[in-house]
Amino acid sequence: MAPERDPGRERAPAGATATARGRPRLDQPRPPRRRLLPEWDPEAFGRLSERIARFIGTGRFLVGMTVVIIAWVLYNIVAPPGARFDEYPFIFLTLALSLQASYAAPLILLAQNRQDDRDRVNLEQDRKQNERSIADTEYLTREIAALRIGLGEVATRDWIRSELQDVMKELEERANGHDGHHGHTGQRVFPAERSPGRDVRDR
Repeated sequence: MAPERDPGRERAPAGATATARGRPRLDQPRPPRRRLLPEWDPEAFGRLSERIARFIGTGRFLVGMTVVIIAWVLYNIVAPPGARFDEYPFIFLTLALSLQASYAAPLILLAQNRQDDRDRVNLEQDRKQNERSIADTEYLTREIAALRIGLGEVATRDWIRSELQDVMKELEERANGHDGHHGHTGQRVFPAERSPGRDVRDR
C-alpha cells in the first residue's frame, strides 16, 4: 500500500510561502515607511519663496521698511530712557536688518533658479516649435514649387481660348477660300459640314 500523505507537509503556493516567511510579495506595493522628519513639498516652498521675493522687490515693501526704520529710530531717541528698547547705536535694529538680509538673499536666489528653469523649458519649447515651423515652411515651399512646375505643363483657360480663336480664324480663312474657288460667297464651312474622308489639319 502507498503511504498516506501528511496534510501538514503539502506544498503551499509560492506566494503564501513567501508571505509566511515574511518576504514581501512582488505583486503588491510596499507599505509606506514611517519617517522621523516631517515631509514637505518642495514645490510649495518654492512658490512661497517666489511670493516673498516678488514682495521684497516691490516699492511697497521698500516704503514700509523705510517707515518702520524711521519710526524705530525716532521712538528710541524721543522716548523716555526707561521706555527705550534699542538705544543708540541701535544694535537690535542692525541685527534685525542683518537677519532679514540673510534670509532674503537665499529666497531671492531660489526664486531666480526656479525662474531660470522655467525660462529654459520655455526656450526649449520655442526651439522645437521653430524647428517644426521651419520644417512646415520648407514642405509648403516644395509643394508650391511642384505645383508651379505642374501648372507650367497644364493648358490654361487663356491659352485654350487663344488656340481656339486661331483655329476658328484658320477655318474661316479656309472656308472663305473654298467658297471663292467654287463661286459661293457668304457660306462658311465647318468641320461638321465637311465630308468624313477629309480631315482638318490641327495646329
